[in-house]
Amino acid sequence: MKRRRNTWQREIILQAAVERCDHPTADQIYLALAPEYPRISRGTVYRNLKLLSESGQLQQLKIPGADRFDRRVEQHSHLYCVRCQSVCDVDTPYDAGLDEQAARETGCRVTGHYVLFQGVCPACLAQDGNG
Repeated sequence: MKRRRNTWQREIILQAAVERCDHPTADQIYLALAPEYPRISRGTVYRNLKLLSESGQLQQLKIPGADRFDRRVEQHSHLYCVRCQSVCDVDTPYDAGLDEQAARETGCRVTGHYVLFQGVCPACLAQDGNG
């Protein structure tokens, strides 16, 4: 595998993602960095986030609307609010038995899974008076 050098752009992008706990999109990270680093491009942010997730420094989440990035790389679940599109961690235990079951049922080599719950977050429920 080709070894990639660590660039200053990759370092500031990683730092920007790690400082957030709201599972930001690539565009949110770009918009946060642009005022201080006006020469950084969206493409640089997107490309480096992909590399950071491939190297295991961030977790890339496939979320409706746009991929999100998580500073927590250990296995855990997430909840996506269908109203405000926020994403939060759900600390349910990882069930490796599901990997084994899926492998048995499909004949595939399963390397892992993630769980994405969908629902309405407490803040949106409170706006409805249901919180």
